[in-house]
Amino acid sequence: MTLNPWRLRLLSQLDALGTVRAVAQAANLSASSVSQQLAVLESETRTQLIERTGRRVRLTSAGLILARRARSILDQMDAVEAELRGLNDEPSGLIRLGAFQSSIHTLAVPAIQALRHPHLDVEIVELEPHASMPALLAGEVDVIITTTDFVELPVPGDIDVVPLGQDPIVLVTPPNHPAADVAACKDEPWAFDIPGSYMAKLATRLCRQSGFEPRVVGRFSNYMLTLKHVEAGLAVAVLPALAVDRRFDVVTRELPMTRRITAAVRRDSRAAITVVLDALHTRSQSDER
Repeated sequence: MTLNPWRLRLLSQLDALGTVRAVAQAANLSASSVSQQLAVLESETRTQLIERTGRRVRLTSAGLILARRARSILDQMDAVEAELRGLNDEPSGLIRLGAFQSSIHTLAVPAIQALRHPHLDVEIVELEPHASMPALLAGEVDVIITTTDFVELPVPGDIDVVPLGQDPIVLVTPPNHPAADVAACKDEPWAFDIPGSYMAKLATRLCRQSGFEPRVVGRFSNYMLTLKHVEAGLAVAVLPALAVDRRFDVVTRELPMTRRITAAVRRDSRAAITVVLDALHTRSQSDER
């Protein structure tokens, strides 16, 4: 039996993403091409890996076992390739780091700048928490900076999670604004994150718990735009403290809520991934001090 790594990756992505269409989008292929390659994998393994129920598919027991072993197989292959490229046991190769927006310049970039490994490259991919864990499971990234406090995603057993710190949630208002909490902003216009994002859901929940429906006048996926909107006196907002750039003339007031910042990797990751993980942890510890 000869297993094709590319087809193994497609099977692993199907386990993580759930549909052939989603796998096709992630792999930049057509859905029919993905189905054909998975059929070839079934022929190579002489095992039924996928059950078809109408227009949907699901992995058989054998498919689930192979998909989850595939992640380990692919990681080991990446590790061998990195070792062959390495010099004097130096960590080497490309590591893909998924990070949510406000952690990129506060955690990811400083950690990467501190690395001193000339043959190690780190690519940063902006991924919000609801998208980063599926990307890690599918093998699209090697390390993620995420938070699970407000995202209803279970952490799989083959994922290792490393705490990086706490990030307060804050109310952001224009200068000289008298509001001390969310309830005091009942009649204010609000700037929100884009619909469906965890910060948009959190802000909506906080407003409703305070007894009102927020009047949203702006939705921005970029925190800088949100801060500019607040600075101009056009809105108030709820943001993570990490997102508040000190260059903006705004006032922040901590709310009785924090989010836990964590890093996550697939278990048994190669040495170069551990180096990046250690750099993130060191950076987070220096911030706390």
